[in-house]
Amino acid sequence: MQKQLTSNVSKPLSSDVIIKSNTGIFFVETTEKLEPSPLAVCAVESASQTYPDRTIYFFMKGLTKNMTITKSSFYKAIPLLSSMENVNILPLDLEEVVQDTPLYPWYQKVNPAKEQYWKHVSSDGFRLAVIWKYGGIYMDTDIVSLKPVQEINFLAVQDYQIVNSAILGFQKHHQFLWDCMEDFVKNYRGGIWGHQGPGLVTRMIERHCGMTVFKGTEDIICRDFSILNTQRFYPVPYQTWERYFQVWNPKDSFNNSYALHLWNFMNKNNKRVIIGSNSVVENLFMKRCPRTYELIIKHASRK
Repeated sequence: MQKQLTSNVSKPLSSDVIIKSNTGIFFVETTEKLEPSPLAVCAVESASQTYPDRTIYFFMKGLTKNMTITKSSFYKAIPLLSSMENVNILPLDLEEVVQDTPLYPWYQKVNPAKEQYWKHVSSDGFRLAVIWKYGGIYMDTDIVSLKPVQEINFLAVQDYQIVNSAILGFQKHHQFLWDCMEDFVKNYRGGIWGHQGPGLVTRMIERHCGMTVFKGTEDIICRDFSILNTQRFYPVPYQTWERYFQVWNPKDSFNNSYALHLWNFMNKNNKRVIIGSNSVVENLFMKRCPRTYELIIKHASRK
């Protein structure tokens, strides 16, 4: 049973949480903002709902150790998420995360102020280090979970040429992740969009598996991990991302998908969930993150 949030009860945010090996689901916010977007809240809630027996860890750069945020008219997302039994919200200390990994020397030298895509490349580094250290699944905050991923070690194909790292899962201390971190540093090009993320895992798959084209509709096994087909997370390509904001088509069952990547980086005009639109995204919110829909989306519509 989930704890009910009341106006005078808050959940302390601490860095002293013990992370269990190979079972965690990880999210990260690498900007300073303390109010995650409705989509980010939905992503975390949907993971909490889809994986009730696993712990969800949401790292936020804007938090400080032992900070407590009470329910208020301003902050709604953190109290909502912290009221969920299997969700832990933690301050992000990137230096601590990358310690004892190949990324640490890079982190000591890099100047975030001079990095064009720092919030993205720091997130790219975080996911490799945190999954290597603890094992489990990493997801971007624009991924809505539908059903549990069955594979333990996996990446997924975005299209016939690109493997994406928006969601990935590996056991603790997996060699592939260590190799990825070494390449992250050796071939660092932070000013090139995607070079440290999808570009990195794609070239590592080419190196490890000898694969450069992914045309099939079947999942592929390479060594001891799976390369999942596009339908698993990317049934809607980024070029047609607005389809998620169009009216739900009953044919869009997404039966072959574990989760859906909503391509938030494409949403330059900040399209939102509109109540009563019967859009794909509204249906996803109602079904996969109902508390976010009720407490954040509906509340915003009353203003």
